[in-house]
Amino acid sequence: MTSGDSEAELLDVAVEAARAAGAELLARWRRPLEVDTKSTPTDPVTEADLNAERAIREVLAQRRPQDSILGEEGGATGEGELRWVVDPLDGTVNYLYGLPTFAVSVAVEEAGGGIAAVVLDPVSDELFSATRSGAPQSNGRPISASGCDSLSRALVGTGFAYEATVRVAQAEVAARVIPLARDIRRAGAAALDMCWCASGRLDAYWERGVKAWDVAAGTLICERAGLVVRTLEPDGVLPSGVVVAPREFIDELAELVA
Repeated sequence: MTSGDSEAELLDVAVEAARAAGAELLARWRRPLEVDTKSTPTDPVTEADLNAERAIREVLAQRRPQDSILGEEGGATGEGELRWVVDPLDGTVNYLYGLPTFAVSVAVEEAGGGIAAVVLDPVSDELFSATRSGAPQSNGRPISASGCDSLSRALVGTGFAYEATVRVAQAEVAARVIPLARDIRRAGAAALDMCWCASGRLDAYWERGVKAWDVAAGTLICERAGLVVRTLEPDGVLPSGVVVAPREFIDELAELVA
């Protein structure tokens, strides 16, 4: 980060970009959409995804033209010292079905890690945010993790891949966790799962098959809330992933899902 960049200024850009995308999503939600597919027939992309990312890129082009961007729909562009990692619509399937669980995720990072992050829930107008030296917040109010210190009492979030063979393997992993945790939840939006951990609505979370744009913002928000975020390495049919939990039982959960 250059001397002319402040965390607060970068966070302000992230908020503007996320809200621009959120407006695009709400304008099209629960209305007829043009739908295409990506990696599998169950991996959709809609005109809302594309327009929301376009809105983010327009904000960044105006305010941070020197930076690079990694977006789910538009790929990698630019070669700046700072990189914006953006998911214009995390939870596309939920969005497509009219379910209210989806988000916009915007993070800015450098070689040393995340600097500022925003996850916007457009339906509830809840904006989670953090900077690498500031407390995590929801709509400007401080948030904190639940303080749960045992997997046996933990409500754990997870998600499943689009590819059927991977989902079968993920179901086997989930079956190992269910008897040892309070219960499992599957919301369908990784960025929100992570923010719900940071705000105490979930105690822990793991998921395979997530990409950088799914978890970049959530990672910084969770870490600033005092949670441990680890990478899950590929394991046979299972792709790489992420696991989030309090320090007291991160080892136990990571071993179960690895």
